[in-house]
Amino acid sequence: MRLLSSAIQAGEPIPPRFTCEGENVSPEFYWVDAPKETKSFVLILHDPDAPRDNGFTHWLLYDIPPNVTHIPEDLPKQASAADSGMQGKNDSGKVGYTGPCPPSGRHRYFARLYALRKQLDLPPGATPMEVKMALEGKVIEQTELMGTFAKSNGR
Repeated sequence: MRLLSSAIQAGEPIPPRFTCEGENVSPEFYWVDAPKETKSFVLILHDPDAPRDNGFTHWLLYDIPPNVTHIPEDLPKQASAADSGMQGKNDSGKVGYTGPCPPSGRHRYFARLYALRKQLDLPPGATPMEVKMALEGKVIEQTELMGTFAKSNGR
């Protein structure tokens, strides 16, 4: 399974449009070669370099239907994401996407896609910890795509 994006290229800087220095809209993602037995997907965007315990989760998308292989750009910030499953609360406590905005330096942002043997069946607006705990024992396969970002003023 491979996770791809028209906005984020592996190991490259994330365009400002998808960050706090731009429009802060969610990037587009798509995937190929998912396991045939997949019952749902989870997509998480996480910054492990954030200066807090366990880093900072920027986006949680879960219970993505198994026939979906594409998340469009600028997904509305609402708990039920139409044909794209449910959105959880990011680490700023808000439902939906919040873009990279590191306090200093260049951070890494990992988009991780999980193919699951069953849905998480969490309510809309779940927290990163709730999603992480619900993933246990359900992952068939996972893949990731990493981009970087540093604010233009370097701080």
